[in-house]
Amino acid sequence: MAEAERIIGTPDSAGADETAASDETVAADGTAAPDDGSAAPGERPRGRRRILALFVVAVLAYLLDLGSKMLVVAKLEGREPIRVIGDWLRFDAIRNPGAAFGMGEAFTIIFTCIAAAVIVVIIRLARKLYSLPWAIALGLLLGGALGNLTDRIFRSPGVFEGAVVDFIAPAHFAVFNLADSAIVCGGILIVILSFRGLDPDGTVHKD
Repeated sequence: MAEAERIIGTPDSAGADETAASDETVAADGTAAPDDGSAAPGERPRGRRRILALFVVAVLAYLLDLGSKMLVVAKLEGREPIRVIGDWLRFDAIRNPGAAFGMGEAFTIIFTCIAAAVIVVIIRLARKLYSLPWAIALGLLLGGALGNLTDRIFRSPGVFEGAVVDFIAPAHFAVFNLADSAIVCGGILIVILSFRGLDPDGTVHKD
């Protein structure tokens, strides 16, 4: 995340990027080339920013997480776990005061602050986001962070100390929720994009 902010976190220069934004990149001979979210090394990508895609992914991830937690609290909490795939996968409602997968239960407030900081950083990165894969990855991170932050703020025992609702319980693994899944998937996608040399601003570099 820090690397992404270093790459694209500089302010726009005199609105030049705004006026250059379009759905297509233009080749040297004047012909239009489709905007595929990447550009040659050293070449400034042109194309509409992917802010809309980021927030659409974030909203979908957030609503799926929020809806699943509301359903679990209403229908499953305080009841016997539901076996989905024999002993391999169950739905079992628990309250987790720690981080993802039940880690760090004594640091609830710290994890709340970290989640809020992640959200702020992602919103800042969105200013110069031109890559669709990066928009999807950051959208997953944003939606997941918002989902768990909502629990931290609004659920018992109190504001900023709330326990997160977890319910997906694979055999021999920690119980987690859809927000945790979105965060992990977004993180994996960021690692893949980094290895491929694709920067958030749409440029491609070779190490």
